Amino acid sequence: MTLLSRMTRAALGLVAAAGLAIGLASTAQALTPDEIKAKGKLVVGVLTDFPPFAGLDENQQPAGYDQDVAKLMAEELGVELEFVPVTGPNRIPYLLTNRVDILIAALGINAERAQQVNFSKPYSTLEVMVMAPKEREVRGPEDLPRYVVGVTRAGSQDTFVSAVAPAGTDIRRFDEDPLTLQALVAGQVEVIGASSIHLAILNRDYPQLGIEKKFPLHVQGNGIGIRKEDGELLEFAHAFVDKIVADGRLNEINQRWFGAPLGELPPLPEF
Repeated sequence: MTLLSRMTRAALGLVAAAGLAIGLASTAQALTPDEIKAKGKLVVGVLTDFPPFAGLDENQQPAGYDQDVAKLMAEELGVELEFVPVTGPNRIPYLLTNRVDILIAALGINAERAQQVNFSKPYSTLEVMVMAPKEREVRGPEDLPRYVVGVTRAGSQDTFVSAVAPAGTDIRRFDEDPLTLQALVAGQVEVIGASSIHLAILNRDYPQLGIEKKFPLHVQGNGIGIRKEDGELLEFAHAFVDKIVADGRLNEINQRWFGAPLGELPPLPEF
C-alpha cells in the first residue's frame, strides 16, 4: 500500500469551508470542565493522516499518540470521547467555530497560532527540517532558491521555511502532508520542509530515493489547542499534562507509539 493511499484524505471541501470560517469569532460562552462533565462528552479534533501521532487503525478508526492522550483526558473528566477528524489547514477554524471542544492534533506551538488560540503545556515534541534526496546540495537556506520547495499550507514547516527562504524561492504549498510528500516522490518538488515523522515514512516507503535531513528548522512543542475564552479549560489542560507526565502515563504512550522513553518536554513558550 502506498504512502498516498494510506494517508490521503479527501478534505478539499473542508478546506474551502474552513477558509470561510477563519474570520468568524466565537459567540459561545466560555466552555469549562464542569460544562463538559455536564454534557457527558469531550469532542476532540484529531488528525488522521499523521501516524504515529495520529492515523487510522485497521478498522479505519482514529488511532495514535494524540488519540491516546485524548482518551486519558476524557477519562480524567469522566466523560465519553468523540473524535472529529481535522486537517492541518482546518483544525484551528474547527476549534474557533465550536465544531470541537479542543484540539489534540500535533498542533505546534508558535507565535502566529498563539494569536488565535491558547496552548496547554507541551505534551509532545517534533523536529521540523528541510529534507531532500542525498544528491541535492542543500546546506542551508541560501541554497533554497536553486530548487522548487514544497510545504504543507498552514503547517509549521510553511511558517519556518517561509521565514528563512530568500526572496525569489519557489515555494509550492499543498493542502495536506501526504500531498507534500507525494509531490517530492513524484518529482513535482525537489526539496520539502517537513517533520522527522515524515522523514521516517519516506525512508521506510521509498528507500531508493535516499531522502535525508539537510538542515534543521525548529524543534517544536505540541500543545492542546484551546479557545481564548476557555480559561478554566486551559488551566485544567495544564494540570492534566503535568499529571500524565508525573505518573508515567505519557511515557507509556510514547513507548507504545515511538518505541522510546519520553524525553524532556520543553517549557511553554511566552509570546
